[in-house]
Amino acid sequence: MEVVNAIGRRKAAVARVYVSEGSGKITINNRDLATYFPSSILQFVVKQPLNKLNVAEQYDVKINLDGGGFKGQAEAARLGIARALVKINPEDKATLRAEGFITRDPRAVERKKPGRPKARKRFQFSKR
Repeated sequence: MEVVNAIGRRKAAVARVYVSEGSGKITINNRDLATYFPSSILQFVVKQPLNKLNVAEQYDVKINLDGGGFKGQAEAARLGIARALVKINPEDKATLRAEGFITRDPRAVERKKPGRPKARKRFQFSKR
């Protein structure tokens, strides 16, 4: 099997994912998954598509992460892995979509508007 690549995005985070046959090793920015994401919750989020399809021990995953915070990066990696698994086996798409791993979450930070302290917050109104 050749290397399958896909891209995942979430907020400001971008994950370039490369999946190849192997023993289940996940490398992020040339570091181990447990080193890059010390939180077990974020490790679980990254592994969700692999665990759902029971293929966690069949593929090696290499991820280049850039931008965003750790939560956005973890979810971007999850989307990238899910898209790569669909490229490998298109029949898995329905299973992954049912769990919500195929849908790109479009929510991002709203821009700051002029004349206001934040995006929607207003300065205190003074009648006199």
